[in-house]
Amino acid sequence: MPSPERYRDALARVIEEVVAPAAGEVDATGEFPRRQLDALAAAGLLALTVPTEFGGGGAGLREASYVVRELGAVCGSTAMVVTMHYSATAALAAGGVKDALTEIAAGRHLSTLAFSESGSRSHFWAPLGTATADASGDVRLNASKSWVTSAGQADSYVWSSRPLAADGPMTLWLVSGDADGLTVVGAFDGLGLRGNASAPMSAVNVRVPRSALIGEDGAGLDLALAAVLPVFLICSASMSAGLMRRLAEETAAHLQRTQLQHLGQSLAQQVQPRAQLARLHIAADQAWALVEDTLNAVETGRADAQLLVLEVKAAAGEAAADAADLALRACGGAAFRKESPVERLFRDSRAARVMAPTTDALQDFIGRALCGLPLLGDVT
Repeated sequence: MPSPERYRDALARVIEEVVAPAAGEVDATGEFPRRQLDALAAAGLLALTVPTEFGGGGAGLREASYVVRELGAVCGSTAMVVTMHYSATAALAAGGVKDALTEIAAGRHLSTLAFSESGSRSHFWAPLGTATADASGDVRLNASKSWVTSAGQADSYVWSSRPLAADGPMTLWLVSGDADGLTVVGAFDGLGLRGNASAPMSAVNVRVPRSALIGEDGAGLDLALAAVLPVFLICSASMSAGLMRRLAEETAAHLQRTQLQHLGQSLAQQVQPRAQLARLHIAADQAWALVEDTLNAVETGRADAQLLVLEVKAAAGEAAADAADLALRACGGAAFRKESPVERLFRDSRAARVMAPTTDALQDFIGRALCGLPLLGDVT
């Protein structure tokens, strides 16, 4: 386990030796980045946010955000898997799930969220899947999940359902990846983030003990909003910020090395491409500045913390998509080819808009908050 001061060194080494060399292949083949995740786990980085009492690094959201930003600049698929793992870890820590946290701390466990469902799609706060007690006292879970990152690859899933018996919209469970009745329904073949194994999953009478409950029955949404959503939204924004930084770097390199031989000048000597690069770099700096301000607000308990948490993914995700458009224009036809990192980053940049909560949903939340309305439920 790296010390809080040394985790960046460990991350840089894993990225240089393992993640970066394989990023193109992960995108081309859609292969799950297992070797990359194993290297991150061996370096203690998957255990970075596990509380120290369970053997983890005890780091916070700021450290998680940095890890995801650096990964997002190199391999979006790996960054997405780690984002979901950190989000699931936050749920496990909030619920005090000792066994899973201890396994994560030992570098033997990858977790993820299983929230979105076929019947309610990106409205993760409205699960339709059920939890029913059987005669033995165990619980049977039945659901059709529409998108689960690391589907079929994770060691556990933080699983949402309707409550077992209590009032409330949601209950959370820890479901083992090898549980009987749990299946991946089809393979993932997406536009971007092609190695993150984000596929539908089905649960048919999946049996879990009552002790698999995370938190209180019926209180899953409160736990998700308080512990999980800030991690997911800030890490997602950090991934977008890392992607934007890489776009700026790739664009600058292209402008400097590409020659207009008939003029005896490089693209870097042309006014319009330089201006496009400047806009791209400014946008990247703005995105990371918003992430850092959000982190500061959360850490200090500022009054605007909740609003910034809602804003940060929407803002960074839209900025990343716009930045990718700009980089494609600045680099021209060379960036349209599959061998260009810009082409891969362009496709990866589209994902943030449609990952729940989507940009549209977040904008509604923000508008509700600004109008003093509840985030969820009828406002008529």
